[in-house]
Amino acid sequence: MLKLIEKIHVKSMTKLLKLVERLLAEPPEIQFSDINTLLEAFGFREIRSTGSHHIFRNDQGQNLVVPKTGGKMVKRTYIKQIIRLLDLEIWYAKHKNTK
Repeated sequence: MLKLIEKIHVKSMTKLLKLVERLLAEPPEIQFSDINTLLEAFGFREIRSTGSHHIFRNDQGQNLVVPKTGGKMVKRTYIKQIIRLLDLEIWYAKHKNTK
């Protein structure tokens, strides 16, 4: 998964780092579009959505269900799950000096 991230253009990498910083601050909610961008950068793709629940899968077969409220926001509980699943704290520590 890290190889995929390392191929990201420098400008995109800066945007990704800023997005990860925002997630690590554990806001009460974040826009679904930002979560979608993050998951795509880490090799997940949306395979299905049913109502407010979006299901993502990566090449290793890991599934992640991301519910959104009000049609566009993801709650803190799911943000924390994504941080753990993607090991964002470790990833951020390795990449924060590439800004």
